[in-house]
Amino acid sequence: MNRLLNICVTAAALALALTSVTCERPTAPPNANQPPQTRLANIPPDGSTVFALVALHWDGGDYDGYIVRYQYRYFTYHRAGLSPTWTLFDSTAWKDTTGTTVTIPFNSTDSLNKQIFYVRSIDNDGNVDPNPAQKLLYTTRTAPPITTLLFPVKNAAVLATQQITDWWGGVQIAFAAHDQAKEGGISQYAWSVDTGPWHWLNDTSLFIPPSAFAAPLNGTHTIRVTSRNTTNLVDPVGDSSVVNVIVPSFAKKVLIIHETDEYNLPFVTLGVTTAQVDSFYAQVFPGADVWNFKAKGMPPRDVLANYRLLVWHADDVPVSKPHKISDATNIAIFTDYLKVGGKFLMSGWRILKSFAYTSNFPHAFPPGTFVHDYLHIYAVDESDVEGDLIGGEGKGTFSSFRVDSTKLPMFPYSGKLSWVNLVTKTAGFTEGLYNYVNRDDSQYPMYRGRAIAVRYYGTVYDAVVLGFPMYFINTGDAKVMAQQILQSLNVN
Repeated sequence: MNRLLNICVTAAALALALTSVTCERPTAPPNANQPPQTRLANIPPDGSTVFALVALHWDGGDYDGYIVRYQYRYFTYHRAGLSPTWTLFDSTAWKDTTGTTVTIPFNSTDSLNKQIFYVRSIDNDGNVDPNPAQKLLYTTRTAPPITTLLFPVKNAAVLATQQITDWWGGVQIAFAAHDQAKEGGISQYAWSVDTGPWHWLNDTSLFIPPSAFAAPLNGTHTIRVTSRNTTNLVDPVGDSSVVNVIVPSFAKKVLIIHETDEYNLPFVTLGVTTAQVDSFYAQVFPGADVWNFKAKGMPPRDVLANYRLLVWHADDVPVSKPHKISDATNIAIFTDYLKVGGKFLMSGWRILKSFAYTSNFPHAFPPGTFVHDYLHIYAVDESDVEGDLIGGEGKGTFSSFRVDSTKLPMFPYSGKLSWVNLVTKTAGFTEGLYNYVNRDDSQYPMYRGRAIAVRYYGTVYDAVVLGFPMYFINTGDAKVMAQQILQSLNVN
């Protein structure tokens, strides 16, 4: 019995072993890794004729992995004359990107250009789509942009210093550009000095530092500008100006600009000539050179660069129009002079009124105006048309002065000055030089003690403003006044 049981157990074990061996199934070999696929959006449609700057979109897929990047390129074809055959003109290498869109500036130098764009996917196993997606387009001709240098003009004289300061930031240039294709635009601008490199930027106005100019800074230099449009075409010509950069010598002492009009009141009534006015200023500023504004206009920058001090007088009454010192073109010249270290003294009848001629007084000069920014005078008033000022009370080291009554005998002056500018508010680094003086019985006591002249102490330039015409000051007092101003300005 036991022997029979052992035989049965053994037979069952053999059967089970045989069954387990005979039930195994053979497995198929693993699937080969599949390459990715790529497709382009139908915008713009195949065969379209479009502007050369084209935005293209695509996507890709991989059945057994994922897309890690894409590559794209394009080929440009031209036709020779009327030939129907397109021949290869240009092509690019494959470019990598992880994005799914790109804006292509197709090479489009012919009247009609055939473009074939390709894009392909690359998956995580490094497989590349063997059949890149493609798009056929035709593009119209593009032309380079046209660039114009607006400032400085050709052969201009430009004042400069060897270092940038808080007033002078470099040689200023301004330029513009436009694309010849109505669908196009400008993407960047560039400037260069002499034989230096191009500097690309997005602005059309800037200051070129003195270090960018070939040595020596003082002399002629060439400023060049160009631009690039959205199809990557660069203006092959650009624009340029040869300019004379002048580092001021300040070798001479004083230049007097004679703007006083002797054909205006009160000179025409008194019969005072130009020679008499020049004689007065020659006594007050001995050795100074004189520039007749009426005959010669504004002195150019290369003339101003020779003088340490510019004295501007406009001593006639501006009845119908302001003094020419307030013209924007003149301001541009003498502010350039101040920025590079010149010194400035101006006097005249209603001289500050000329900078706000149509405004009612009292008047506040806003930021951005010459009086506010350069003279640091914020608010001014003006005395009445009737003569009242008999002199000025000197402040600090400045001596008092008297009005020369013999020069103003008639109505409405009666030996006194009228329409005197009163400085009522100033910025920092200014001080009053003279205060208003009138008679004890004057009907205008509100003017008494008000500032009628100020001095600005600058980091680069200094300025003095007299709110009255200097010619009508007692000659002896005017001489003392001039010497004290010169001493204060370190020009003596």
